[in-house]
Amino acid sequence: MQQPRGAAGGRSCALFPVLSILVVQGVHIVLPLEISADAHVRGYVGEKIKLKCTFKSSSDVTDKLTIDWTYRPPSSSRTESIFHYQSFQYPTTAGTFRDRISWAGNVYKGDASISISNPTLKDNGTFSCAVKNPPDVYHNIPLTELTVTERGFGTMLSSVALLSILVFVPSAVVVILLLVRMGRKAMGVKKRSRSGYKKSSIEVSDDTDQEDNSDCVARLCVRCAECLDSDYEDAY
Repeated sequence: MQQPRGAAGGRSCALFPVLSILVVQGVHIVLPLEISADAHVRGYVGEKIKLKCTFKSSSDVTDKLTIDWTYRPPSSSRTESIFHYQSFQYPTTAGTFRDRISWAGNVYKGDASISISNPTLKDNGTFSCAVKNPPDVYHNIPLTELTVTERGFGTMLSSVALLSILVFVPSAVVVILLLVRMGRKAMGVKKRSRSGYKKSSIEVSDDTDQEDNSDCVARLCVRCAECLDSDYEDAY
């Protein structure tokens, strides 16, 4: 029996508020395949860069799983395929990334990362990682913005300064403490000699021991200085 139009209209009107509530509240839809990647990656010219990409699938990994990495230059809508995986690795053999893309992941651990060798300033742009693991083929597509820059003199200088602090400061503190101690002993000897104080045989023996110790400390200072010079030469 055909329902009256009014009843059908009333039913559709009743469903509309429910749909509106779902849209307004923002229902989170869980995809069977989720992919994660770094939004921003910074690298330096000539130094190998790793582009991380991980995925979670509701299905077991099989030989049907595929991974595709693409690249889009800045201020351009043109995309370029740079890597494909399906049981084997297929890095691009053409374009600017020829012979510079290598596999750095493990599909059985949910890792679909790749690496770029000898990066240049021309490699700046947007990279995307797409994974399909049938029957899980619907997923998000994360984007990674790569910024390649020259490693400046300031960065190199900071590394050298840190090395200098770790090597020279402790040695310098030890030398200063030894010099202060030697100076105090020397001042004590001068004061006693000026006052005309006559030393006993025991004190003379003690002074002889102190002189021997002073000689040992002096030799130690010389040795420390030699160590500092050798550390300085090794650092450079």
